[in-house]
Amino acid sequence: MNKIYLWGIIIVAVMLGFTYMTVLGSKGGLNGDIINILTVAAAAALVIITIFVVIKYVRQMQVDTATGELAEESWDGIGEYKNDVPFGWAIIFLGTMVWGMWYFVIGYPVNAFSQIGQYNEEVATLNKKFESKYASITGDRLVEMGESVFLSECVACHGISADGNDGMAANLNQRISAKSVKYVIEHGSKNNLLYAGSEMPNRSGLMNANKNYAPITDAEIDSVASYVANGMTGAGANVFAGVCSSCHGTDGKGIDGVAPNIVEFTPAFVVNVLNNGKKGAIGTMPKFDKLNKKQKEAVGAYVASLSK
Repeated sequence: MNKIYLWGIIIVAVMLGFTYMTVLGSKGGLNGDIINILTVAAAAALVIITIFVVIKYVRQMQVDTATGELAEESWDGIGEYKNDVPFGWAIIFLGTMVWGMWYFVIGYPVNAFSQIGQYNEEVATLNKKFESKYASITGDRLVEMGESVFLSECVACHGISADGNDGMAANLNQRISAKSVKYVIEHGSKNNLLYAGSEMPNRSGLMNANKNYAPITDAEIDSVASYVANGMTGAGANVFAGVCSSCHGTDGKGIDGVAPNIVEFTPAFVVNVLNNGKKGAIGTMPKFDKLNKKQKEAVGAYVASLSK
């Protein structure tokens, strides 16, 4: 037997023996786990294939001579033979593709147990039970539920008293701040909250209080922002009437299907913020998919109760 083949057999035996002592010979072994079995089988296959492919080509370099048809191209007088893909390589490549498809569809990933999948299924089941059990809760009990959810999920940003936690988030004890009003006027609002497809334009799309087709001025923005933030009182009433009332209503409580209430929070508005998130003067609030429908409704009722 050629020494190369002998060394190949010895190396394969040593590596497989080492694998056996490390994995199969350890306490518990493979434990019947399909992943462990596939991993060890793959390791053994790689060892055997790698060693004998190396042997094949080393042996071929020792004894073979170049034959075949030369390609027309050459580089500095060095040409290449038109060699077909080695049959063994083609078989291994196709076999790997077949094995990969089997492994993905049948062997493990698609049919595997998933902790995330189990968690999502359990959450969905419990949410249905929760919503069914508490579907009839309204009024003060709904507000109490909302407070408990708020204290669990919202205090990290909005603070335990919902005052915004030193500017980290919006102060929910008032409907809107002057800073937020100015931001919305200057940048517009494209959150599609409450009314699908409804967007508030930025300042370039808002006529001034005189309605002479000139954009709203900085002074008018400051004035109306102060007016809205102060609960629709003080200077700026004329600007609001001339610029904002056509969408938000003369009292600022919104027009159904057009624009939201900017005097006080409504449960529907809060639920939409929880569903969609909201970008504002302070930053971007993420949407809260982790809350179920009833929990969002409860938080909406609680937040609405704070500004009344």
